[in-house]
Amino acid sequence: MKSLITILLIVFSLAFISCSDKTERNYQYFPNMYVSVPYDTYGEYEIFPEEQEALTVVEGSIPRGFTPYEYEDNTEGYTKAKEELKNEVPYTEENLATGKELYNIYCATCHGENGNGKGYLVEREKILGVPSYDDQGRAITEGSVYHVMWHGINTMGSYASQMNSEELWLVDHYVMKLKAELEGKEPREFETESE
Repeated sequence: MKSLITILLIVFSLAFISCSDKTERNYQYFPNMYVSVPYDTYGEYEIFPEEQEALTVVEGSIPRGFTPYEYEDNTEGYTKAKEELKNEVPYTEENLATGKELYNIYCATCHGENGNGKGYLVEREKILGVPSYDDQGRAITEGSVYHVMWHGINTMGSYASQMNSEELWLVDHYVMKLKAELEGKEPREFETESE
C-alpha cells in the first residue's frame, strides 16, 4: 500500500512538473532575497541618518589597508623624510629577495638591474637623465628613497598605488644594497625577524 502511494505521488509530481508552461515565470518565494530594494545615490530616505543615502565620510577616517604618509610632496618634505625616515622592516635574506623581485618589476627598466641608471628604457633613449644610486650630488638615504617612491619626482611617477608601504620598504632595502655595491662598501649583515 505504501509503495502504491509513493508511486502515485511520483507520477503525479512528474505530471505536474512536465505540464507546466516553460514561458511563464515560476513561483518566487522571498523575492526580497533576489531583488534588493534600490536606493538612489542622493535620494532622501527615512531609514538613513539625516534622511540622506549618500553620507559623507567621517573626518579622519582611513581606508582599510592604507597607511598614511605624513611627509608632504615638496622640497621641505623631501629633506625632512631624508633625515628622519628609517626603514623598520627587518633586513633579512627573504625580505631582500622580495625587494629584488619588486625592484626588477617596477624599477629596473629605468634605473638598471645594478642601480647605475642604465635601464632598458634609458639605453633605448626613451627616458634620459636617470642618475646612478651612488651619485654624490643626490646622497640618497632610506628616507629619501621611500619618499620618492611614495610621491614620485620629475618624470618618475608615484608607486604608492602599485605597492603597499611594506613592499615600498622592501624595495628600499634593495636600493640601499645596490647603492652600497656601487660605492664599494661591505654588504650589510642580515638581521633576524626578532631584531
